[in-house]
Amino acid sequence: MTIGTTASNVLWALRAGGLFDGERVLGPGMVLVEDGKIKDVDTSGAAPPEGAVVRDLGASSWLLPGLIDTHVHLGFDATNQAAANLMAADDSIVLDNMRAAAGKALRAGITTVRDLGDRNYLSLAVRRQGADCPQDGPHVVAAGPPITTPAGHCHFLGGETTGSPQALRAAVRDRYERGSDVVKVMASGGVMTAGSSPHQQQYGLGQLRVVVEEAHRFGLQTVAHVHGPDSIAAALEAGFDTLEHVTFMTAGGVDADPYLVERIAASGVFVGTTVGALPSGQPLSAAADVRRSVINQARSALHAAGARLTAGTDAGIASDKPHDVLPYGIAQLAGPIGLTPLEALRAATSTAAHACGLERSKGRLLPGWDADLLAVHADPTTDPTALRRVQAVYRAGHPVALPHTPGEAGLR
Repeated sequence: MTIGTTASNVLWALRAGGLFDGERVLGPGMVLVEDGKIKDVDTSGAAPPEGAVVRDLGASSWLLPGLIDTHVHLGFDATNQAAANLMAADDSIVLDNMRAAAGKALRAGITTVRDLGDRNYLSLAVRRQGADCPQDGPHVVAAGPPITTPAGHCHFLGGETTGSPQALRAAVRDRYERGSDVVKVMASGGVMTAGSSPHQQQYGLGQLRVVVEEAHRFGLQTVAHVHGPDSIAAALEAGFDTLEHVTFMTAGGVDADPYLVERIAASGVFVGTTVGALPSGQPLSAAADVRRSVINQARSALHAAGARLTAGTDAGIASDKPHDVLPYGIAQLAGPIGLTPLEALRAATSTAAHACGLERSKGRLLPGWDADLLAVHADPTTDPTALRRVQAVYRAGHPVALPHTPGEAGLR
């Protein structure tokens, strides 16, 4: 018997040798699950309640909240021609690919994803599937097409919007009426679009303020894609809830102004770090290696200043960023960027939930929270690579079917 296969009023008891509750280590314990929610978390060593169905994951196993990737693109196919392939495919093919990408993420223990750019609001259809059949896909926080200038970064996703206040307000209202959870704006250029430069601003401070004020009026969160210092400063001043990338890229390199770093940290804005990539085995060029090192130093400075970092990956944009890449991103946060393993785990659980507006339902092992859970074979609070040794995944209390891995326990 497994969770979700019998009547919804069955009480399940999951026992593990270690618990991480999204904020701290609890030690050995038991999580009780009923009706897709966490009913209780016990670390006293008490026996399971009478009548509970028990699954003992083992003394070396750890149970933690499902991971949250705060920046994915389910519509991109994780190839080095992701944008071209998306533009060439019709919506039915793109939607099938998005569902497959969502399933891949879920099987890696990523139980929530924030999709920050699709075409034709297809992520809302994937969101509906995840709600109807939680064992098939993660919870999706959907933005729809990002707002961008005519011919601007990712214009091919359909979000082209002039800079007039009327057009910007109409774009926000359209996303609200379609059911988007968040409004994303390409405040700077990017690297995936011909003719676009990451260091260049696309919208000015006044235009960005219009977007934030209108989105917040409708109760929607706001996310700004920002690379260059000018776009970072403008989006920060405009009051965006999350700043994505924050690479401090200039025409000549990377320039992280310490004053701007301190302002970001003091504001409490969430910072998406765009971490995580599969090891390619191919050495970077000298220039690319230097740039990556300097960007990591900037993120280290943000962390040292107290900025709230999240482990968004930009999954889907290239072959080294598949939709299950988040565990590599957590390891990067705990490696060259300098977070402790516990801090890196928080960036992908409790802090990520707060960034997505889900702090009262996800990212923690707490009574009443959704039973989105990940079990792994070793202690991820000391070794983040343990996250790649998935033992079990539960979404809203439902077990997720995992590929059989020799020597690892399957869901039974």
